[in-house]
Amino acid sequence: MRGIAALTLGTAVVASLAAATVRAADEPPIGPSEANAPATAQPPASTVTVTPKDAAPPPSVTIIGASEAHGVLGRDVRSAAGEDMGRIVDVIVDRTGHVRAAAIDFGGFLGVGSRKIVVDWNALRFGKIANKKDSITLELTKAQVAAAPEYKEDTPIVVLGASGSLQPLQAIQ
Repeated sequence: MRGIAALTLGTAVVASLAAATVRAADEPPIGPSEANAPATAQPPASTVTVTPKDAAPPPSVTIIGASEAHGVLGRDVRSAAGEDMGRIVDVIVDRTGHVRAAAIDFGGFLGVGSRKIVVDWNALRFGKIANKKDSITLELTKAQVAAAPEYKEDTPIVVLGASGSLQPLQAIQ
């Protein structure tokens, strides 16, 4: 608490000195005959706000209602037939930041023998995910996902899609 008070006091002192310096620079120098002249009413000096040149603008704020959006990492994924498909462990985005796919930890028991499979983001359905226990639906069968190659970072990503509509990422040259 003392640190905040000291910082606030220090900031106020620096701002006052900066304002006084700006005011002094704007006034003409006092000549020898003016130093002995009687004091006359001076118009009030204008207040100058000093801001650093590289000050960042305030951030924008968006409020999303608790029932309008939910996190997806760690969510269970089920097939349309209700089969356990695993859980979402990663979200894949392209260079522009658009979500392209989700990595699902598929198969195994308690993490042993499981592997990551990447599925097209458009193959996921988020109909009812009001709380952490609700699952996301994948429009693929368990057999289709089991046949998909494993996802490994820093290797080309094979994305399994429900309708085949996902376009491959463009090679950067």
